[in-house]
Amino acid sequence: MSEWTAKAAARLEDECKSGKFDKYGNAMKSAVKDALKEFARQDDEFAQAIAQGGSFTDCMAAVAKKIKNNSISALDAYSAAAEFYFPGSKVKFQMRIELSEHEEKTDDLLIDLSAFL
Repeated sequence: MSEWTAKAAARLEDECKSGKFDKYGNAMKSAVKDALKEFARQDDEFAQAIAQGGSFTDCMAAVAKKIKNNSISALDAYSAAAEFYFPGSKVKFQMRIELSEHEEKTDDLLIDLSAFL
């Protein structure tokens, strides 16, 4: 783990615990925090943006602004959070289904969720 990744993870953990969030932020903060920590592990420059950027409370407020009709998809929430820390970043999402854990993997079914947007 790089220094920036460690700093980003520590900051997200601290601010997730100590921050003041509205009802939407409280509902989403743990999942968004975990996603941001994973993104930070994937890219050191993104980790640095989290470590040196705005507060997690402000990030969650930015995510809450994307809520429409009292709901938001996980992909949209993670995208808004990533955009808060690193404008212009994109989050890609991939799902796979395995019909049985004992079945030999040959051809997985791949669903591109962007087709539904």
